[in-house]
Amino acid sequence: MPAATVDQQGRLYLPARIARRLGGRGLEIASVSAGHVFLTAEGSENPTQMTGVLGDISVVDLLSFFNMFRKTGVLRFDLPGGRKDLYLQDGEIIAALSSFPAESLGEILFGLGRIEPEVLDRVGRRADNQNVLVKFLLEKNLVSASDIWQAVRHQAETIIYDLLSFQEGSFSFQRKTFGQKDPFQLSMSTQNLLMEGLRRLDERQLFTRLVPSLEDFARPAGKQTEDLSHSEGQMLAHLHGGDLSVRELIRRSGFGEFDGLRVLYHLVERGLVLIEGEAPGASQGELGLILDAFNDGLGLLFRRLSPCKSDLHQEVQELLRELPQPYSYILRDARLREDGTLDSRRILANLAGLEEGDKMRLLADALGELLYMECHIARQVLAKEQVTELIGAVKAATARAKDILGRN
Repeated sequence: MPAATVDQQGRLYLPARIARRLGGRGLEIASVSAGHVFLTAEGSENPTQMTGVLGDISVVDLLSFFNMFRKTGVLRFDLPGGRKDLYLQDGEIIAALSSFPAESLGEILFGLGRIEPEVLDRVGRRADNQNVLVKFLLEKNLVSASDIWQAVRHQAETIIYDLLSFQEGSFSFQRKTFGQKDPFQLSMSTQNLLMEGLRRLDERQLFTRLVPSLEDFARPAGKQTEDLSHSEGQMLAHLHGGDLSVRELIRRSGFGEFDGLRVLYHLVERGLVLIEGEAPGASQGELGLILDAFNDGLGLLFRRLSPCKSDLHQEVQELLRELPQPYSYILRDARLREDGTLDSRRILANLAGLEEGDKMRLLADALGELLYMECHIARQVLAKEQVTELIGAVKAATARAKDILGRN
């Protein structure tokens, strides 16, 4: 959480992005002690009733508390990487929303195999408004009403189950009443959701022993297959056309991430599927060289800027989430390493679903956009002559990517 400061005259200074969220409203002191000040914005229709920090208080503890005392309102979590809102009615979770890109409805539909990459690309900025997105998909006959119903419920459950793994962040609760029942409202009780979520956390740890990463690659072991379940047979059938990343295999199978991992785990356990860290016999080729060149530039920027900006890693992660389409698709879920470079495996997996002729151009454009945004940060924190020197060094580091593009 970024720091706020108080000067000797008692004036409070907030980080700019927090001040913007308040919209210029005054602040009222709701609670104070020697160790904290709890401020609320003036004129709030539904003022915050409770707030705190995750740590000694876990997500499970909080949800059990609100369930026990039958609270109605919105429980918001501000977490590393995004925000989640849970809607409570008499202590039961009835809906959930998230700002994490991987938990958007478009990504959920894609992950369930209900839409293809080109449809996800067409969705574009409609993904920011779930109602607009649903209307667009139905009007264009890109999905069925049944697909939407399944995806919305799967989305809410995914938001809740993934929330249980967070141990850092803050929370706040606003009392609020809700109108008529939503047709997508969750039917499971809060306690059942918690038990299922904790079970999934335990099982996922088991799965990762044999399937360490979604970016690893799966291939059939070539053994005779007997007594396969319908789900196992369905997943194996998708591997007959060639090796796939674990993520893409699960997507094509249409199970959802957790259920897909369970099926794959049993196939690996029986020796029917092998998991490898890289695509068997495949080279990253020119795509890999382009990635390496841009990573050199990203690493150079990060080394130069991080001593001047302590929250640089977090800000770059936010830039990744704010990229427009189609760049956000190319870099979606890409892991930002501690040195400011990007893990290539997820990016290469994203490119796998695109037209061959577009891959290099889109990759260079997406990485170039991220470089441009980081150069803008440099202009904010460095002197003009330092910026000029740094940008020149970044251009030199990424020059070989331009050469590769010029040859194709």
